[in-house]
Amino acid sequence: MLMTRLMTRLAGATACLIVACFFSAPVLASSVTLQTPLGEVEIDLFEEETPQTVANFLNYVSDGDYVDTFIHRSVPGFVIQGGGFAYIDGAVEPVPIDSPVVNEPGISNLRGTIAMAKLGGDPDSATSQWFINLADNSENLDDQNGGFTVFGQVTKGMEVVDAIAALPVWDAGSSFSDLPLINYPGNPTPVTEEYLVKTDITEDGVESRFEISAGMNDAWYDIDTDGQGFYIVVYPEMEVMSVAWFTFDTERPDDSVNAMLGGPGQRWMTAQGSFTGNRAELTIYSTEGGIFDSGDPAPASREDGTMVVEFTDCLSGSVTFDIPSVDRQGVIPIQRVGLDNVELCEQLSGIPTQ
Repeated sequence: MLMTRLMTRLAGATACLIVACFFSAPVLASSVTLQTPLGEVEIDLFEEETPQTVANFLNYVSDGDYVDTFIHRSVPGFVIQGGGFAYIDGAVEPVPIDSPVVNEPGISNLRGTIAMAKLGGDPDSATSQWFINLADNSENLDDQNGGFTVFGQVTKGMEVVDAIAALPVWDAGSSFSDLPLINYPGNPTPVTEEYLVKTDITEDGVESRFEISAGMNDAWYDIDTDGQGFYIVVYPEMEVMSVAWFTFDTERPDDSVNAMLGGPGQRWMTAQGSFTGNRAELTIYSTEGGIFDSGDPAPASREDGTMVVEFTDCLSGSVTFDIPSVDRQGVIPIQRVGLDNVELCEQLSGIPTQ
């Protein structure tokens, strides 16, 4: 049965979306970054208008309570919702909650705003769960249950939010009746971490709790392909990362195919650069020519763009690339091929094993 393991420890913890607000022009203050397998979302917080809500939210952020959480609700054209549940050691756990925060309505639920979820019939019941409005929900949400507190606005990455909302939704029951999953093949496959939209939230200007370490040394791949991957090597003493980026087509393309990187059917690039915290900024090098096990003819390498590698945790991250020579840009979600180095990563990264 779908999500049997996910349901075993969730008796009935949930938060309802029943909202209201009035209308005012917010003043921006603190900002956070929502990290997901599909990319990052930057959010400015309305600290002046909703000081208690922002303080409550940032307390969960600073305590690391949003590490290993996932988007557990997606209603296309309405909201995506997270902050309620984490996937830890193969099981779902409710996020440990603090005391509820007082309601602070006053900003309307427009597209791209973030607001607190709460229990029906109790305006002052918001704790850890939040949602992002996918549309103008003011008519529906600005007059319910004392008003949902809008406490921030997406300033960059709304396309990532929309991409999450576009994922297939599965009914796993209870709090997971609208669960978005990535490349989930359906029953009877168990829903495990690789299919969830994992999230973490970091406060901008505050160093990420997660840090790149030698525990990241491994093969990583994009689950959306059957042959594209990255081999990552970290040199901690020098704070340098080296990446080998390789693809193998299942069928060799014709020589006339545009935007090819290397020879037909095979493309190989490398990237090197420095890292700090959970982020590495690298220069891409394209290598062409040459023959395996031979120095003649010699291969030719050239600088060919930029790459940013960011890790959400020891299991997942993203690669953002820009290759001017072929006019290719994009964001690739990555995960480990194997789990051998996860324990070392958890020991070295600053995130304790849970």
